[in-house]
Amino acid sequence: MIEPTRIIAIRHGETTWNVDTRIQGQLDIPLNDTGRRQAERMALALADDPITAIYASDLTRAWETAHYLGRELGVEVTREEGLRERGFGDFEGKTFAEIEALLPEQSLRWRKRDPEFAPAGGESLLALRSRVVEAAERLAAQHPGELIALVGHGGVMDVLYRAATRLDIQAPRTWALGNTAINRLLWTPEGFTLVGWDDTQHLDDEALDDNRFADGSAHGAVNAQ
Repeated sequence: MIEPTRIIAIRHGETTWNVDTRIQGQLDIPLNDTGRRQAERMALALADDPITAIYASDLTRAWETAHYLGRELGVEVTREEGLRERGFGDFEGKTFAEIEALLPEQSLRWRKRDPEFAPAGGESLLALRSRVVEAAERLAAQHPGELIALVGHGGVMDVLYRAATRLDIQAPRTWALGNTAINRLLWTPEGFTLVGWDDTQHLDDEALDDNRFADGSAHGAVNAQ
């Protein structure tokens, strides 16, 4: 019997483009100040969890978020391109409203979650699901009986939630994908199981900012490529 791997899945902190409802896809957009505060507080919330490995998308917003956790735990962060956001091709850099106005037919297929639709130069939902599930299963299989962290993006979190709840790829989304929310899963060779989702209690305690930002440490340089 293989012991289950416990997984904490985390979406990156907030970016300016999140606020603007602008599609980031695989463009390399950094965290904003709010996102850095969120990442710091997430790291504090997980400081006592026995995380043995941290894997992160190599896009700056996720890579930087993961480094707050790694620094708090003393655990090295490993790049994993399989945890990148969905490639949105021609949609990248545009707001939701701009996509609807400029590309109405493509926008409709996107909003209806057409599994085979891919914006020009981007990925379909089927391709995203295959990539993310393969990466998450491969990483989990390397750590039986351990707790690992996977730091990625909204699209990645969506795939993991659906995989754990056996929801169809086209099912309407009714669950949150909050920035730095703590999501907990189990993995065995039979697949993923949902343990807990969208824990954002760490973002409710304003006192954490007073304790951790007095010396400006939360805004220090983080190696993010």
